[in-house]
Amino acid sequence: MKKNKYKTSRRDFLKKAGLGGISLAGLTLAPIEDQLAHATKNVNRNSNPSELEITDMRIAHVNDAAPIIRIYTNQGIMGHGDVRDGADPRYALMLKSRILGENPCNVERLYKIIKQFAHHGRQGGGVSGVEMALWDLAGKAYGVPVYQMLGGKYRDKIRVYADTPQESDPQIFAQRMQGRIDQGYTALKMDIGIDLIRDIPGTVVNDEFWEDQPGGMQAWSSHHGSYGQTKHPFTRVQITDKGIEELMKYIEVTRDQIGYEIPLGTDHWGHFGVNEAIKIAQATEPYTLAYVEDLIPWQYTDQWREITENTTTPTLTGEDIFGLEGFKPLIDKQAVNIVHPDPNSAGGILETKKIGDYAAQNGIAMMHHHAASPVSFLGCVHSAAATENFMWLEHHSVDDPWWEDLVTGIEKPIVQDGYVNVPEQPGIGVELNEEMIKEHLEEDAEYFAPTPEWDEVRSWDRLWS
Repeated sequence: MKKNKYKTSRRDFLKKAGLGGISLAGLTLAPIEDQLAHATKNVNRNSNPSELEITDMRIAHVNDAAPIIRIYTNQGIMGHGDVRDGADPRYALMLKSRILGENPCNVERLYKIIKQFAHHGRQGGGVSGVEMALWDLAGKAYGVPVYQMLGGKYRDKIRVYADTPQESDPQIFAQRMQGRIDQGYTALKMDIGIDLIRDIPGTVVNDEFWEDQPGGMQAWSSHHGSYGQTKHPFTRVQITDKGIEELMKYIEVTRDQIGYEIPLGTDHWGHFGVNEAIKIAQATEPYTLAYVEDLIPWQYTDQWREITENTTTPTLTGEDIFGLEGFKPLIDKQAVNIVHPDPNSAGGILETKKIGDYAAQNGIAMMHHHAASPVSFLGCVHSAAATENFMWLEHHSVDDPWWEDLVTGIEKPIVQDGYVNVPEQPGIGVELNEEMIKEHLEEDAEYFAPTPEWDEVRSWDRLWS
């Protein structure tokens, strides 16, 4: 008689059970709880995604990092993001009433609901931070890292560039840049501006313009956000040949110190028009800079193209632009060589990937600006990993030894030899270090204080009839 191939003998059963790690003795003697635990050890217990609902949103106001967003759910899992540096956390809190009761896994749908409340500059910080927290929740719900939900990754580690604030002494500045290399960084950026030469006679024309600004020269320091409200073309500040020579000394001394193997970018040049920008860009050409950043406001697309067409030094802008729509004119007109969105204000993780993908279609590279907590820093890592044309991610807190301690659940140091390993844990890949967060809260701030005053919608939000 032909043997039935589907018939399993008692001996076969015992053999297969033993190979599977469950013996007959185990089935009869072990407690039923242990048997179930073993049998279901590979089951995803992160959550029941289809039944997930947002129940609350709160903020932890962290000094010298960023306000951290926490979104709560009915299943106990929480998602984190943060609001970009300098952005009012109320840009995020006002969105709470729009997402309560929603399933956080519907990230793109929720993003389209709240997107209307964002704008360029720091005003995009609320929507972007909430979007990141939603991705963190979705990844935890499904038990996968965020990059996997974006279509996978192009790279296992992300190259980081170290920002370095300016020094008035070129030699000290160069030594600081060398210090970054000694820390393992393989890409650098130096902040260099016309305020460094302003007190040298014969270098700057119309320098009295500064005196007309609130706070005088103090208000015109080279840090973004403290220039005042006058846009570059309207200052009529000019730089003389002597001024250009003095500025280039900083780059020359730095290049002499670090050599030409390390990519070196520059930022914070100052407020002047397109003609002075072209002068500076052309003057930097012998030093083979990786880019000159934000020479003029990003809105002036045609002027950016004029600069780009008149220099071999790569041009870069974009940290204050919200959304793909904001980047399209620059990309469509080939106005810059590199786009530079900050996922914390450009619309979050997915929107930033869309910006990168569109730039890639047009032969333009992408970098990420970042200046906030390690939560969104790792959120940027996922966006960077999933985007083909990505170059480098900014690290703005190199000199803050406590910064990495704000989070747990990830290998430390987060930045190793100038790179960050792409997290493989669910969601963004980190959790908060409650003790350190509390230690760095703003004065009189409560750790994730309740926000019931933001539970109710106070407006009719629909943009169409």
